[in-house]
Amino acid sequence: MVRAGLTAERVTLAAAELADEAGLDQVTMARVASRLGVKDASLYSHVRGLEDLRGRVALLAADEKTLRIAEATVGRAGKDALVAFADAWRDYAHRHPGRYAATQIRITIDPELAARAPGPRRAVELTYGVLRGYGLAEPDLTDAVRLLRSTFHGFVALESAGGFGHERAPQRSWERALDALHATLTHWPSARDGDPS
Repeated sequence: MVRAGLTAERVTLAAAELADEAGLDQVTMARVASRLGVKDASLYSHVRGLEDLRGRVALLAADEKTLRIAEATVGRAGKDALVAFADAWRDYAHRHPGRYAATQIRITIDPELAARAPGPRRAVELTYGVLRGYGLAEPDLTDAVRLLRSTFHGFVALESAGGFGHERAPQRSWERALDALHATLTHWPSARDGDPS
């Protein structure tokens, strides 16, 4: 019997909150059920299992992060858009570490559910929009997307793990990294003729 008031959305939110508090690896069906005050079996009326649940957390987080980035970048272009995009990314990762972690791993989920989630698709559109402001086209767009994602994620991961032990404030290094990205994107070397895509 399905518990009244329990929905896939409530289960997903409980898992997302647990991920932020304890880490994504600590999200289990038993811990989520305990948090909701139900038996483990009750969850299976709403989600297929742990992989499905973590996938739902990833989609929730992608939607939330993308919305924040969209709000931050609206009406901006060039370096202004790049900085707003990056700052919104970093802020989300710090505020919601477990949810953010879910967005960085590949999880198999119901294709219909994934197709209805606007976050991942909108994230690609926003990223390409910022990069088109630099006059980039394929295959350079894909390479630049990978550069941005690697830089943002790498910085956030190191910062969150306490990996910056130097006395210089990480914020200053972040600002300089964005300056360097802007310079790189402005003077992006075109792909060589015959470069396989």
